Amino acid sequence: MALELIAAIVAAIAMAGIAMGLRKISGQRLPSWIVPVFAGAGLLAFAVWSEYDWFNRVSTGLPEGVVVAWKADEPTPLRPWTFAFPFTTRFAAVDTRAIVAHPQAADLVMAKVYSFARWQPVRDGLIVFDCAGQRQVPVVEGMEITAEGDLQGADWITVPADDGYQSIVCGKS
Repeated sequence: MALELIAAIVAAIAMAGIAMGLRKISGQRLPSWIVPVFAGAGLLAFAVWSEYDWFNRVSTGLPEGVVVAWKADEPTPLRPWTFAFPFTTRFAAVDTRAIVAHPQAADLVMAKVYSFARWQPVRDGLIVFDCAGQRQVPVVEGMEITAEGDLQGADWITVPADDGYQSIVCGKS
């Protein structure tokens, strides 16, 4: 966050410098108010670019084997332009390097899932997937999976056939 603030200030200073250069080239014929206008435009342009490019920057920086399973392009009332041009504010990724199948029930698979959100720390957790039953459940305290593959202490969530998590995990297991 501090680096983005510094980058925004640098963008504002750079645009102000361009405006001062244009004033000098024009022999001071351009009004002096263009300097703060250019600085503000640079700051605003950087802020918009930073918001719209956040998902691309973070998702391309993921290690090999960590695959994006879901993303949310959410419009917000505080940013009315996002109703016309939404941007990704959060997404989740599955670590395909750490997918583990149950030794007695091959259709029962566990995977690590990471949750990313703008301006928030990354969260991670484990999810158990039933590939045959098209269902899943997050691993929580008190939950237990028996040697036969029966779940105790939590309820399965049935997911649609096009669920991103399910297709990634069950396709790689």
